Amino acid sequence: MPDRAPQPVDRQLPTDEARDLISLARDIAQREIAPRAAEEEDAGHFPREIFTLLSRSGLLGLPYDAEYGGGDQPYEVYLQVLEELAAARLTVGLGVSVHSLSCHALANYGTKQQQVEHLPAMLGGGLLGAYCLSEPSSGSDAASLRTKAVRDGDDWVIDGTKAWITHGGIADFYTVMARTGEDGPRGISAFLVPGDAAGLSGAVPEKKMGMKGSPTAQVHFDGVRVPDERRLGEEGQGFAIALSALDSGRLGIAACAIGLAQAALDEAVAYASGRQQFGRPISDFQGLRFMLADMATQIEAGRALYLAAARLRDTGRPFAKQAAMAKLHCTDTAMKATIDAVQILGGYGYTADFPVERFMREAKVLQIVEGTNQIQRMVIARHLAGPEAHRTG
Repeated sequence: MPDRAPQPVDRQLPTDEARDLISLARDIAQREIAPRAAEEEDAGHFPREIFTLLSRSGLLGLPYDAEYGGGDQPYEVYLQVLEELAAARLTVGLGVSVHSLSCHALANYGTKQQQVEHLPAMLGGGLLGAYCLSEPSSGSDAASLRTKAVRDGDDWVIDGTKAWITHGGIADFYTVMARTGEDGPRGISAFLVPGDAAGLSGAVPEKKMGMKGSPTAQVHFDGVRVPDERRLGEEGQGFAIALSALDSGRLGIAACAIGLAQAALDEAVAYASGRQQFGRPISDFQGLRFMLADMATQIEAGRALYLAAARLRDTGRPFAKQAAMAKLHCTDTAMKATIDAVQILGGYGYTADFPVERFMREAKVLQIVEGTNQIQRMVIARHLAGPEAHRTG
């Protein structure tokens, strides 16, 4: 079968610097990430050295201010870099997205002093972050979280358990939502907790069907003492901060999903062009040609949708509805595209000799993380028809 290399995505980028960043991301993806992806995913190896390289290369803090070590890039550029990384290995793309999510609270709600003290190391100093909102009994209903932070003099003492935390147990810092007041969303505050804080521990990582190289674990807080200067925003503002971060984070998931879908399409096209049946390539058969055409169309539509939402964000306009739409469409597209890629490869697609079976396993989680796709439909409907009549809080 001929080795047909995929064509790079034709991107519309706003500046020469953005084009250079895409080239850099592609080079790292092709040279350092993709060649090791299958082996390391199978072994459950987390590529911390890749994140160190991305940090040194200026790709770990792209959407944040250069004053604090960020890349000063618009979201439309950051997301396209993220897509390139995810196409090479979803563990890396999703990890960068989660790290960016973890920096959001400090970058947007922290004081000047907090930003000067902590952001440079988080954005360009090799640190890796985790975002702690979900709990064992509060996933979609995040406002019902139970982890508590109790004031003790100039400190807060945090007790509780967070669940489904990407980079749980290995992160250098955690952005943590904890209850400091009344039940419901108004009683939640945000804290920046160092990864080596006494009383903080990560559980054994979950055994997942995909993304085995990305550790997902519960994080336990047993009397973790955090000074008040590590509280982000006002007391009781934590849930609003969390939702603000998730609006941006959903765009990151959308971009990762399109990267994964594009990788699946590239594999399917290469295989169909080289596989001979009945004396000709199977890409000659209309049934397969239509599958490829549908995959490509949905991927392009998803890319346009997440970029349109990003451009709204970049100009300071509301984008929550569009972010939910992008997350919904792009992750559903990734699931469909990876299933179709397995079908196009036939029996070979079901084996680990080709990457599409891994892509299919990985795609499923994207429909769940950072708000399930059922939650995205609820968010979109609220923008269209208003809150549900029975909704409280």
